Amino acid sequence: MSEQDRAHDDKSFEECLRALETVVERIESGELNLEESLATFEEGVGLVQSCNRKLSEVERRIEVLTKDPDGRPRLQEWTEEESPD
Repeated sequence: MSEQDRAHDDKSFEECLRALETVVERIESGELNLEESLATFEEGVGLVQSCNRKLSEVERRIEVLTKDPDGRPRLQEWTEEESPD
């Protein structure tokens, strides 16, 4: 994992998503030269990978929390009252 990837992993999912939106806006602006576009694209790829890692981690945590005592997944309807605040 590169140093830039580690820096992205230090950010929250929401921070990475905002940074990714900024990257997309910069690329779509058409104001970057080829080298800047490539560097910005690479940054975006790192942000997407970081977001994916964070989402995978959350998915694994949810799976653990929703297994029955025998380790089988159980489906449970989510209700607003159960949401942590």
